[in-house]
Amino acid sequence: MTAAASAVPVLQRPWPGLDVGGLRILVTGFGVSGYAVADQTMQRGAQVLVVDGSDTPELRERAQILEVLGVEVRLGAEHTRALPADRELDLVVTSPGWRPEQPLLAAAAAAGIPVWSEVELARRMQAADGPAWLGVTGTNGKTTTVTMLESILQHAGLRAVACGNVGLPVIEAALDPEGFDVLALELSSFQLHWTENLDCEAALVLNVSADHLDWHGGAEAYARAKGRIYEGARVAALYNVADETTRRLVEDADVVEGARAVGITLGSPGLSELGVVDGMLVDRAFLAERRTAAAELATLADLAHLGPQGAGPHLVLDALAAAALARAHGVPARAVRDGLRAYRLGAHRAQHLATIDGVGYVDDTKATNPAAAAASLRAAERVVWIAGGDTKGADLDELVAAARDRLVGVVLLGVDQTPFTSALARHAPDVPVRRIEPDQTDDGAGRSRLMEDAVHAASTLAAAGDVVLLAPAAASIDQFRDYAERGDLFAAAVSRLPGERS
Repeated sequence: MTAAASAVPVLQRPWPGLDVGGLRILVTGFGVSGYAVADQTMQRGAQVLVVDGSDTPELRERAQILEVLGVEVRLGAEHTRALPADRELDLVVTSPGWRPEQPLLAAAAAAGIPVWSEVELARRMQAADGPAWLGVTGTNGKTTTVTMLESILQHAGLRAVACGNVGLPVIEAALDPEGFDVLALELSSFQLHWTENLDCEAALVLNVSADHLDWHGGAEAYARAKGRIYEGARVAALYNVADETTRRLVEDADVVEGARAVGITLGSPGLSELGVVDGMLVDRAFLAERRTAAAELATLADLAHLGPQGAGPHLVLDALAAAALARAHGVPARAVRDGLRAYRLGAHRAQHLATIDGVGYVDDTKATNPAAAAASLRAAERVVWIAGGDTKGADLDELVAAARDRLVGVVLLGVDQTPFTSALARHAPDVPVRRIEPDQTDDGAGRSRLMEDAVHAASTLAAAGDVVLLAPAAASIDQFRDYAERGDLFAAAVSRLPGERS
């Protein structure tokens, strides 16, 4: 790029196919997406500085790799409190977890420096003939939906990948040298906050319930962030018929003229909806004769492998969502069926671990809020529920009241179990509760013993035909390193249980 061209401000540079050559870019946050942004822009001639408030051996090792290639990395909190004083900037690309009021980002906004997400940068840098984008957001179920979508697209013979908040960073997928046909994007509300241009072929908000309200400043702002996924949708804006907020977000969205609103429902579908009829997943949206007919896509039997008692309602809804996005891209019904039959849940997401003496054991440690736990609990008729952790002030009354008739027993983890014991006393006083006393959990052995005790207690409450479900409805940070360790320890404890496995 010539010196004159490199002086062109980023907002005046044409896109798709944005040329970042010569741009002075600050990347805030050195996680997976931050590393990918630095790598991809440096390769294309940008001058890149990365800052991160942490200074760990892992980050220093990553930094050494990029610094050899000409990227400067500054680690430590002192580098995140203000804009760098020793250079001018054309663009800030921020990690999704950084809040808008963070001092460095606030200073950039005050100085008129654009602040983008990795997703925004990827959309602008991707070539005009690059892959189609099919986007998914929502409080719960995003990862299952996009990985189901990935399986369906691949069974249609397309080169497709799940990316964004799961799998590859969006910028790596969008600029992949071999070229994908379609990207199945999982996008969080944090990513969407910093993104203005998505232009998805089809987009979906699965559901909206209270989460991350402190970050966004309230429920309405959180919902608006989710709704940004619809901006520029070209073929379809999909919504959950049972969640009125998702319908409202579609109604308020600025989509391309001709894009259609399409609903998904667990009931019989109306016109321009996908739903369930007599055990079949059917489409009344993406076929010419939709006013008088429906296309069969798959059956509930095709999803039966996803749970010890078949796929729960939340998984059926995820499957319908994935099918709707795929159909918006023109995927045939056969590929929907084949993709769902081949699909397997990822670790820690309603994962059926074993059936021992007729009792199913399911790891849904990813259910870190009440809405996610409620969906998981609805998947079985009789449940011994392992719950507890850091609720972050969430209200548990609605969750416990709705689950009461399914609960055979409850086993409680967590340093502060009061939110759970109080809700159970109010709404399920007759359900047996076993409290696992907080133990020394500052080492792996202590955390393992804690989970071993929980699984043993649950197994004594369960009988043949029941499901022991780890769906904590709370974060793990009070006793475990993260939700994944919590799930791994649960799986390990289940593997050591005696009994006949089937």
